[in-house]
Amino acid sequence: MNSRPVPFDELDRKILTALMANARTSFAEIGAVVGLSSTAVKRRVDRLRDTGVITGFTATVKPSALGWRTEAYVEVYCEGAAPPRRLAEVVRNHPEITAAMTVTGGADALLHVRARDVEHFEEVLERIRVEPFIRKTISVMVLSHLLPESPEAGASQPAPEETPGDAADVR
Repeated sequence: MNSRPVPFDELDRKILTALMANARTSFAEIGAVVGLSSTAVKRRVDRLRDTGVITGFTATVKPSALGWRTEAYVEVYCEGAAPPRRLAEVVRNHPEITAAMTVTGGADALLHVRARDVEHFEEVLERIRVEPFIRKTISVMVLSHLLPESPEAGASQPAPEETPGDAADVR
């Protein structure tokens, strides 16, 4: 596989800055700011998508509007060396986990969890802890976002639907 860097110039940076501020900005509006025609901006955006610089476009949604009123970060400590692939399988089974990554330091992984309320968060935590290779977890509840405009303050997926009997299923 060839790992040559993708050609990237100051105009590309300006286009990306405009799209990151508002992905709905038209090519014509971006072109007026950066000094290109809308067609030239489109060609550059297409190239940035084709080369993987732009990986997608998304809407940022206020988490509480979707039912996510509780948020926490959970450090996961594994028994022995749990492979990242196995951790990824586990976190995919929990729609409340909005981000997960392996980390350096004492913990093996860090999970970003959103839940309806503290009771729901506790249910999610218990579902995570039943995995046989999970030795312990340490949770930190989010009280407020100091940078409310950051992507971490938004949500990219709706809260899971609660069906009758959910609580009984997880205990």
